[in-house]
Amino acid sequence: MRIAEAADACGLSAHTIRFYEKSGMLPDIERGQDGHRRFGPRDIEWLTLLYWLRETGMPLRLMRRFTTLAKSGDAGIAERRKILSDHANALKAKRAVLEKCESILAIKIASYGLGEEGEGR
Repeated sequence: MRIAEAADACGLSAHTIRFYEKSGMLPDIERGQDGHRRFGPRDIEWLTLLYWLRETGMPLRLMRRFTTLAKSGDAGIAERRKILSDHANALKAKRAVLEKCESILAIKIASYGLGEEGEGR
């Protein structure tokens, strides 16, 4: 599949895919005789993972480290696991803060009662 189709399949823009490729974050992408990239199912899986890592707020420097380790094969598995585990823990901490924020907002919203719009305290 070509880059536009890959972008649709993984959720990234074609521009972002090119950026990730230039940054060395993608495996070597095959090219057809016409010079256009040809993405296979494994490429889409990798792009989708990058999409979700970025969507969850993982910094690019950690994404780069993760992809470098992935390219090194099994030798980098322990560090990749640690990167993902640390990121998951950071997400849990953020989730706890967001839940607290949500509860505070709910209390404040409730304090306004069911009165007319524009009435406030």
